[in-house]
Amino acid sequence: MHYNQTKFLKSAQKLSQIPSESKIEIAFAGRSNAGKSSAINKITNISGLAKTSKTPGRTQLLNYFQVSEDRFLVDLPGYGYAKVAHTVQKEWEKTLTAYIETRQQLRGIVLIMDIRHPLTQHDQNMLAWVTNHNIPVHILLSKADKLNRGPAMSTLLAVRKALLPYADLVTVQLFSALKGTGVDDARYKLDAWFASDSV
Repeated sequence: MHYNQTKFLKSAQKLSQIPSESKIEIAFAGRSNAGKSSAINKITNISGLAKTSKTPGRTQLLNYFQVSEDRFLVDLPGYGYAKVAHTVQKEWEKTLTAYIETRQQLRGIVLIMDIRHPLTQHDQNMLAWVTNHNIPVHILLSKADKLNRGPAMSTLLAVRKALLPYADLVTVQLFSALKGTGVDDARYKLDAWFASDSV
């Protein structure tokens, strides 16, 4: 896939606004401020494609990025940010539930976790939820540049061990949007999912 040709298409507040031409989608999820938008920008090599912010909780819609004619990346609302209004959180949960449980075009979820704070309760809830629906998950341990290689590898191994119950559906890697660590590996995973034509 030519990720550097990706373009922002639209934001959808509800499922009825999702692009009808979509055949395969890969969603990006993660705790607010884990580096989700930065990961999308680095993988596509397009600075500013997904809007980054120092204020967590800014992604409140399903943001669609068109990779090719019928293949899309979807930036999901970040979760776990307590300062977002309760009513807004409930709307996010309602939309996410409907999307993940009914969207047949969804081939996999890229789950972003800050390597310094992996497997938070919100992350574990998300993993249990999506794997219960047999949706593959690829975890990016983001901001890997914040740790030296030894501690980063130790964290990677610890997370892999913790994920053994999900071994059939979940994979994990190191990732740094700043240093470019793991970008090719992430693209290979996306390529494999995009290559699937089954519904």
